[in-house]
Amino acid sequence: MLNKNFYSLFAGTLGLLLSACTGAQQNSPGAGTPSLRETFRNDFLIGTALNVPQIEERDPKAAALIPLQFNAVTPENIMKAEVIHPQWDKYNFEMGDKLVAYAQKNNMKVNAHTLIWHSQLPAFVRNIKDADSIKQFFTNHINTVAAHYDGKVFSWDVVNEALEEDGSLRKSIFLQKLGEDYIVEAFRLAQKASPHSELYYNDYNIEQPRKRAGAIALIKKIQAAGVRIDGVGIQGHWRAYNISLKDIEESIREFSALGIKVMFTELDLGVLPNPWDSDAADVNKKAEYNAKMNPYPTGLPDSIQSKLNKGYKDLFTLFLKYKGKIGRVTFWGVNDGQSWLNNWPIQGRTNYPLLFDREFKPKQAFYSVIETKTTKAGKKDN
Repeated sequence: MLNKNFYSLFAGTLGLLLSACTGAQQNSPGAGTPSLRETFRNDFLIGTALNVPQIEERDPKAAALIPLQFNAVTPENIMKAEVIHPQWDKYNFEMGDKLVAYAQKNNMKVNAHTLIWHSQLPAFVRNIKDADSIKQFFTNHINTVAAHYDGKVFSWDVVNEALEEDGSLRKSIFLQKLGEDYIVEAFRLAQKASPHSELYYNDYNIEQPRKRAGAIALIKKIQAAGVRIDGVGIQGHWRAYNISLKDIEESIREFSALGIKVMFTELDLGVLPNPWDSDAADVNKKAEYNAKMNPYPTGLPDSIQSKLNKGYKDLFTLFLKYKGKIGRVTFWGVNDGQSWLNNWPIQGRTNYPLLFDREFKPKQAFYSVIETKTTKAGKKDN
């Protein structure tokens, strides 16, 4: 029979262990913080873009926070053609496979990004001159990559950014070499190679009327050809102080009227001035550094923080209004330090476009998003 001293020792040791565990939880990122994925679990998926260190869980703070907050992931770069298909007859699935394993482990859905895009092409494609070789690359790339991930990824951004601002087709290498039907053919090939994945068209500024009209015409053309398209991704690279909620609402209505899902796929709200005073997100556009274009190198003033808070709150209030039509909202990055907007369109700036700061701590904008579910309107919407 065990004596009283043993029980005292056991209880003391157990208390220390519980205390240590509690302390570790309190010091971990997101401890005691609401969860985006849980808050909106009955509304739409909440996603984020992941880079290689995050997929490999090298950063303990990111590794702790991401599975708590997100239930969908998009690869930032590793599934783009220059990475996954670096040579004519060579494919590199290593990191993409790691992403799939990471998502499975954390009960997340993968939106694979992207099969056909005019940017970030492998060097050998940029050097091809004849149409037949471009067509062969185009066909082999979709067949091989999409088939490899069939049943492993929830969805594909089949074609990315194929439209100009006026709604016409972008003068890309694919349009020039393959003609206007290349987008329909991309979806046809993807449908055959990856029958168990949803297929999306993804672009920026397609909430704006002229470009939206071009996207609608494109989607109707795919549908008229008898080819499957399941959704459209509106990227959402907007400025916090200049969000056209009216255009966004109209785009949700008009795209969903086509019988497809609407996604917001690369959401971030920049707070820095844009040298062209526009919401364009062409990665190839650059501008020179100017101190006036980097006004908040050490932190946001309250007046700008308030605009960021309001921007996110207004957006998520709108998203909840149309939750039956929206399949996913994905942030383009986990925290401010990761955001591409620190270096686009001007290198070396300090931007604050996301919900978590550079230490992975939730910002007030995070709580503004959460509050959209706890307001009177949010409760009515449940």
